[in-house]
Amino acid sequence: MIARFFLGLGLCVLMLVSSFGTYMYLGGRQSKSALPAEKPTVAAPRPTAFRLPGTLYLAQSGAIYSLSIGRFHQLTPEGGWTQPSLYPDGSQLLAVRRLDFYSDVFVLGRFGQVLRQITNNAAPGRSNDTTAMHWSFYPRLSPDGGTLWMSYDEPKFGYDVPFSIWAMPIGGTIRQGRLWTNSHDYTGGDMQPIPLPSGGIMYTKYNSDPNDNLTGQLWLTTRATPGGNEGRPLTPQSDDCSEPSLSGIAYLAPTAATGPFQLWFLPKNAYNPPPPSPTPVPTPTPGGPYKGTLPSPTPAPPVTPPVIKPIQITMNAGFDATSPLAWAG
Repeated sequence: MIARFFLGLGLCVLMLVSSFGTYMYLGGRQSKSALPAEKPTVAAPRPTAFRLPGTLYLAQSGAIYSLSIGRFHQLTPEGGWTQPSLYPDGSQLLAVRRLDFYSDVFVLGRFGQVLRQITNNAAPGRSNDTTAMHWSFYPRLSPDGGTLWMSYDEPKFGYDVPFSIWAMPIGGTIRQGRLWTNSHDYTGGDMQPIPLPSGGIMYTKYNSDPNDNLTGQLWLTTRATPGGNEGRPLTPQSDDCSEPSLSGIAYLAPTAATGPFQLWFLPKNAYNPPPPSPTPVPTPTPGGPYKGTLPSPTPAPPVTPPVIKPIQITMNAGFDATSPLAWAG
């Protein structure tokens, strides 16, 4: 009887020890992508860490941050701030503040101070009618700094909110604005206008392809019309286009399929390898005419492009993937 008691006690102890060990082992094998995102300012920069040139502006959890000389600085509180965009001369920022039922465009200083509000998309008076509220996203200034371009939910039909590209004076109101594109319903609309020195705009139009897959496509339009002018496509729907900078591409991507978005940098040499060496021309042999077979030129060995991997700048920051980056080089 006593032997059975000690045997049962030993088995209980063994079960507890093995369960605890299994729990600790599995806990140590969990993916880091499940960890909650940290503020970019938490991690101190390592002396040997890669540093992006210039100043980068990006958003996380409703706050705008800057990255300069390898260190992050929080410029705004976590109050719905997103989508920073630089003035043409780099002196100030445009930014969107998103609330529950509408969003507005503001002018911020380079250190995050609010200078003024440009749009007023709340419902008039104390109305709670959401159809009278509006959304403004992806603000950009014209090269001369006098015109604000943005994606704006007008015209809309009740709760159907397609986004089109609008332009308005930077010191005016949306009533002085002009409709430049007219988006398609149930596609996400027209986004991310890029004003051109010629006076037109390039933008991303979301639409359904013949297989009903939602795709993004670059379009160009050069004039405004009362009903919106789509312009013409610059790329086929199957293309994915980017505009690299002089030193490389800074972008946001997760480290795992379900992980938070981190900041990465792809050096220019990774997508623009050096050109191959020209084929050498055979040197003539001195001594007069030669009637035999001329030697063939020795082909140059193939140039293998250097394997350059993207550089991961942050490890567990969790940036807002719907907020474009603003880079002051």
